[in-house]
Amino acid sequence: MTAADPIRRLAPGAHAPAPDGLPVPRRFAAVAALCFGTALVIIDGGVANVALPTIARDLHVDSSAVVAIVTVYQLMLVMLLLPFAGLGERIGLKRMYQLGQLIFTVATLLCFFAKSLPFLLVVRTAQAVGAAGALAVASALIRQTYPSAQLGRGLGINSVVVSSSAAAAPTIGGLVLAVAPWPWVFASAIPFALASLLLGRALPDPAPRDRRFDVLGAVMCAAMFGLVIGGAESAVHGDSPVVSAAIVLLGLAVGRVYVRRERVTADPILPVDLLARPVIALSTLGGFTAFVASMTLLLSTPFRLTHEYGFTAAAVGAAIAPWPLTNMIVAPLTGWLSDRVPAGLLGGIGMAISTVALVLIALMPADPSYVDVAWRMALCGSGFGTFLPPNARLIIGSAPRARAAAAGGLVSTVRLVGQTTGATLVAALLAMGVGSGAVPPLVSAGLALVAGACSLARLRPSVRDARGSEAEAVQPAPVR
Repeated sequence: MTAADPIRRLAPGAHAPAPDGLPVPRRFAAVAALCFGTALVIIDGGVANVALPTIARDLHVDSSAVVAIVTVYQLMLVMLLLPFAGLGERIGLKRMYQLGQLIFTVATLLCFFAKSLPFLLVVRTAQAVGAAGALAVASALIRQTYPSAQLGRGLGINSVVVSSSAAAAPTIGGLVLAVAPWPWVFASAIPFALASLLLGRALPDPAPRDRRFDVLGAVMCAAMFGLVIGGAESAVHGDSPVVSAAIVLLGLAVGRVYVRRERVTADPILPVDLLARPVIALSTLGGFTAFVASMTLLLSTPFRLTHEYGFTAAAVGAAIAPWPLTNMIVAPLTGWLSDRVPAGLLGGIGMAISTVALVLIALMPADPSYVDVAWRMALCGSGFGTFLPPNARLIIGSAPRARAAAAGGLVSTVRLVGQTTGATLVAALLAMGVGSGAVPPLVSAGLALVAGACSLARLRPSVRDARGSEAEAVQPAPVR
């Protein structure tokens, strides 16, 4: 019975089943709120890429140093996503979502006062705190908004929003830079936050879980990701590889203790219970390598087009835009297909397409035109668009509904860890003097091959049998 069905008469003393999704009039407003909220996070993360060369020039810092504007934002998201997902289950998904958007909006206004790189990094940290609060519970809210039978369709719509926002981000960034100083680039996401907050009354409000929030577990989770990724980042920008290695090793030590602790916890913040399922473990590994590959290309391409080929900021944004624009067409199709075609097959096809496209990008002519760049980016984006939405749908759909926030936090964490790793990799390649040439797309091609292998491995009968958990009949939490 869906939310739109009439409530059946129950025997005395019986309890009505929790609704499966929101009723249709309210669902539309909730979908709009979630779409604006998703656009907020994606645009804010994407507009900075196009502005990096301009910011480096205006603030008189090196290209490898200015990449920290991206990596500090991604790092804070990675550190906070899983803890905030657990906190959202405790205080309420809707409250967590809107509180994060409010923090983000206030922090964005501070970008106009940034006159140095350190201050800008502090502001980006505050933005990331707000974005993490919203992003950590977004997938769980999507699952509460749509009926179970339409989850693939709902995630397909979300993928369209992600793709269109990613397409708009470089274009918006380039246009803003053409007429205004770079602080206005970050302010471009504020209207989306305001729209999402205004429509937020329609969001589902499942009852918070009556359990204690694991503060120590949240701190250890953030410390694990922060030390490992922060140590790797310091190895690129710092002067002491020994200190950087020590930071990474400390993070790994914290992680080992933390994982052992989470294995015996009833509701772990780090979803080790979900990762024990082969289909989710392979999807997580494949998603991670795919996001590293895509971020490596997208972040290095503006430097290559600017320094090697002499493109303007507006031209760079226009050249990158075909990647996400193609996803606007591919994402809903693959979202629909993911309910009918194995995600392993879709992912293998997608990564094969992307690998070929990445090699073609690496071998671009010496003086490429806009068309030379655009069709290669479109082909590459279509491959990643074929892989990523079904991959996320498989992770979320394979988890019990009671663990929806944890599964959504895992999807977002995988994306952010992959993107942060890709940003760190690009910074390292730039520091070595090979980050604005053909090396980054070739590295991405190798990573895409790994993601494709993980996807095809899910076609094995022993892994495919685990997909039965997608149809797990778990009652949703009561929605208010």
